[in-house]
Amino acid sequence: MIDEVSFVAKAGDGGDGQVSFRREKNGPNSGPDGGNGSNGGSIYIEADSNINTLCEFAGRTRIVAENGENGKRGHNNPKKTPDITCKVPIGTMIYNATTNRLVLDLNKSGMRYCIAQGGKGGLGNWRFKSSKDVAPTKFTYGEKVKPINVHLKLKVLAQIGLAGLPNAGKSTILSVLTKAKPKIANYPFTTLSPNLGVMETTDKTGDLVIADIPGLIEGASLGKGLGIRFLKHLQRCQLIVYVISPEIHELELTGEQIAQSLWKQKEKIENEMTQFSAELVKVSSMIVINKKDLLTQEQQNAILSFFKTKNKKVMLISAVTTDNIQIFSNEIQEKYKKAVLTKVDEEKTP
Repeated sequence: MIDEVSFVAKAGDGGDGQVSFRREKNGPNSGPDGGNGSNGGSIYIEADSNINTLCEFAGRTRIVAENGENGKRGHNNPKKTPDITCKVPIGTMIYNATTNRLVLDLNKSGMRYCIAQGGKGGLGNWRFKSSKDVAPTKFTYGEKVKPINVHLKLKVLAQIGLAGLPNAGKSTILSVLTKAKPKIANYPFTTLSPNLGVMETTDKTGDLVIADIPGLIEGASLGKGLGIRFLKHLQRCQLIVYVISPEIHELELTGEQIAQSLWKQKEKIENEMTQFSAELVKVSSMIVINKKDLLTQEQQNAILSFFKTKNKKVMLISAVTTDNIQIFSNEIQEKYKKAVLTKVDEEKTP
């Protein structure tokens, strides 16, 4: 997935104004008729809900619009110079790469921003005709524009984020909660880009977008593995679901031992998120333990008891058999509503 790009945007220069005089066959010379130059082409960035990555910019280091045409004889102005519109996913943030300043967050479909304005066309000599100067030779040159260094950064727009270590089953969970069909396989780093799915709410108050964030490894916040590229996508979420699951080689262990391993998984995820941004761990969250179908009832009971001693409420589910999935879905919706209300209250507090 391409979710960050840098390039130079060069709008078109304006065309020069023309100096000319109308000449009629077998008649006297007439007045000035030099036309204006046309404006240079501009470059726009537009959010499009049908696009998921910044792949349009792959391998592009410069985007250059056409220069405006020079003015023509006979008061004729050249045709309008075409603009360039680059489509990007919703959630794309536009930065001035020179100052590293955020220019605009394109967080709604159809939002459009001009990153490079075309230069204004120059004036032809007919525009300078007056009672004092009936035959002006004056004109103006088209405006020259400087290139702009642009950086685009995509942060997916999702209300719910699924975070966990590789092979925890996040993609499978996404597929059963939503209509999404992410690539799923039983090996680490299956997901190489955030997958999005839409979950219908039971009370029809509005669908929720869920993002399956690629699995984290230790050191992800420092750039190891895929981590730092995708941790940023969690920053827009109102609810983060920590997805943990037992390893195959742990299934012969006692429930207490498996619980301790699961707890370490949770701490690893939290640690990487904290190292990346202290704000991430302040986001409302819940813990779900996947692969319930692989655990005995005794192991399940021991795991629930262990997390209870840690004052952490957890839910055991199986994305493969869909056991407890509907209960899990309902819990997500309730947690999300509470998270939104809490955020609203905090914003109201001076």
